[in-house]
Amino acid sequence: MSGSYQTNDPLLATWGVLLIIAVGIVIVGIGGIVYFFLFPEIQNQTQATQTISDIHTSQNSSSYDSVLKTLNHDERKVLNTLKKHNGKYLQKYIRHETGLSRLKTHRIVARFAERGIVTLEKTGNTNEVTLAEWLR
Repeated sequence: MSGSYQTNDPLLATWGVLLIIAVGIVIVGIGGIVYFFLFPEIQNQTQATQTISDIHTSQNSSSYDSVLKTLNHDERKVLNTLKKHNGKYLQKYIRHETGLSRLKTHRIVARFAERGIVTLEKTGNTNEVTLAEWLR
């Protein structure tokens, strides 16, 4: 009366489980085939990667120029100031030359340090900012 069907036959229960597993495998297989045909760009991804690396090699662009392309205006100011002073300068002087606030300069330099673009060394009440070797 409760609406559920129960059986004591273990063979029927085993076939039910196998049927559920088979249906699951078929559904996953159909999903994989549909995904394969709807997204063919995955197949071409390795070819595109090789083409991009060929372009970078042929342009002979330095790593410094590559990094500059990814930065915003204020970050470029800081990096150019560092480059102008042979890659080593005090943070307080960077602030004065770029015309940025202390907080803005600190945040930019901290971001650069996280990315490995510069290294920081505490000097008195300021930081000595040094450009990474791979950017010089």
